[in-house]
Amino acid sequence: MKITSHGSSHHSLFQNIEKVRRRRGKVSEHNITLAHGSGGKAMRDLIDDIFVDTFDNPILSQLEDQASFNLAGLMEYGDKLAFTTDSYVVDPLFFPGSDIGELAINGTVNDLAVSGAKPLYLTCSVILEEGFSVETLRRVAASMKTAAKKADVQIVTGDTKVVHRGAADKLFINTTGIGIIRSGVCISANNIQPGDAVIINGELGNHGAAILIARGELALETDIESDCQPLHDLVKTILDICPEIRAMRDATRGGLATVVNEFALSSNVGIRLKEECIPIREEVKGVCEILGLDPLYLANEGKLVVVVGSENAETVLAAMHSHPFGKNARIIGEVIPSPTGVVLLQTSFGSDRILDMLVGEQLPRIC
Repeated sequence: MKITSHGSSHHSLFQNIEKVRRRRGKVSEHNITLAHGSGGKAMRDLIDDIFVDTFDNPILSQLEDQASFNLAGLMEYGDKLAFTTDSYVVDPLFFPGSDIGELAINGTVNDLAVSGAKPLYLTCSVILEEGFSVETLRRVAASMKTAAKKADVQIVTGDTKVVHRGAADKLFINTTGIGIIRSGVCISANNIQPGDAVIINGELGNHGAAILIARGELALETDIESDCQPLHDLVKTILDICPEIRAMRDATRGGLATVVNEFALSSNVGIRLKEECIPIREEVKGVCEILGLDPLYLANEGKLVVVVGSENAETVLAAMHSHPFGKNARIIGEVIPSPTGVVLLQTSFGSDRILDMLVGEQLPRIC
């Protein structure tokens, strides 16, 4: 019979305990409890099971309080850092064409992309309401994983908080993104000049209309889906053919009207849009007519507004048409010297009306 010393026995026992402690945990509960935000084992199991296992990558799996990167490796993409953050409180969490998870990835990816940056890394922070379904959270995380893979980004760090029942509405997500802007690219609303062309990459208002219908407050049946999609590859296609883009912005909350007003104010120019050139689905127009809404103010999650010198406009438009997310792109207007800070909409009757900034909120919790 082999005799084992107490020291060896204790060492083996401690090794086994350490292996168990380092093994990734699993959530056994069906719903989120306050313990899942307490910082203890329940929280570690939730993070391991839902987020680390789903978003699995070498940086995240280290589980440090921060993610660290090799700067030399980043500089191969360009010479400027782009950094952005956004929070997502959309209601409902799942809607035609997308969900809050995909939205949280694509929204932040697009904010980086319109600066001319290559998106690289994201954070993911969630605020959970006590009682929220663990299975639904798992479904959202899986959607985020798929969206991140499509956008070629990694989720490398994050945070989890749980609040008392009624202190939040199910689930809120914050994502922060880091990207690198390629050398020679300087995209800014301050660059816009009279004579420039204004281009949109496709139909407006689909996201806002889809959310409205998904809330079930109207007895409407349509096939309208959110346009939620990552725009980084479309932006790359544009910049490959024309690095001299003046300005670019995604038309999310406040829609097209808000973006072009921001452009006009930033560069102290005027902008005239042609109503007949702006692509909007008939179904979206119908929803807006019923509710007294203006589709030019509806949110989008896969549309960008590009301002480019008139000499490059047709070249950029052709490049956009070559990409699936730009196949319906159109030139919708031009930059004019005056009236400064004002956007005019040339109607189908040939008259101009002022297209002002959105006042109030057409549709809350749209993203």
